[in-house]
Amino acid sequence: MKKRNDKSWTFSRQINLSVVVQLILLASLIITSWLNLQRQLDLLQYDVTRLLQTQKEFQDSLQNLSYKMISCEHRICTLENSYAKSDCNK
Repeated sequence: MKKRNDKSWTFSRQINLSVVVQLILLASLIITSWLNLQRQLDLLQYDVTRLLQTQKEFQDSLQNLSYKMISCEHRICTLENSYAKSDCNK
């Protein structure tokens, strides 16, 4: 038989209760962090969707105002032209 070398490394296969508790706590930390990230991503997605919807509504409002402005400009030009013609006739 060979003599055992006392300076060699040994690996213990025993699992202590503290190791199990630490592994459970680590797993619960990972799971809760994952769930928290998912919740924050859902909130972010809702905020971005709401922002895009608000931007679309604002764009539609600006387009309506643009159409009204063009209409008013056309009416003003028509009134100015009719007023200029009536001044020339006097």
